[in-house]
Amino acid sequence: MNNGRVKKTDKMLVPILMADDDESDRVLTRHAFEESCIANPFYFVRDGEELMEFLHRRGAYCNALDAPRPGLILLDLNMPRKNGWEALQEIKADASLCHIPVVVLTTSQQKEDVLRSYDLGVNSFIIKPVKFDQLVQIARCIGRYWLEIGTLPPAI
Repeated sequence: MNNGRVKKTDKMLVPILMADDDESDRVLTRHAFEESCIANPFYFVRDGEELMEFLHRRGAYCNALDAPRPGLILLDLNMPRKNGWEALQEIKADASLCHIPVVVLTTSQQKEDVLRSYDLGVNSFIIKPVKFDQLVQIARCIGRYWLEIGTLPPAI
């Protein structure tokens, strides 16, 4: 059931990793990607600490099968323990992670948050919509650009 949207034929389905502390946002985002016929494997972490554990395969994520290297990270900014900016700064400062595209997906509409995110090396900044159909449209755009049109860097 592809509906002519994001088609995966000759490209491998790269994992998508979402860091967001809000469980309902995680569930809605997964459903929006499913609704958009994006078949890429989807993984979730609840905060920046867990994100870095996943990326470095530490703790609960030491098994590579449970924590594959993501081809794309969706990042919320406002999370406990380690916020999105702290995690983004660590990702972009790490030679083994800095090439993974990071898309901020957050409720913040503050100009300062947008600027700070780009200053830290984010690849895109998207404001979370309030309506599910708008989230589906965003998922389609993310899938179309990052997973179909654009070429992601190879895993190092």
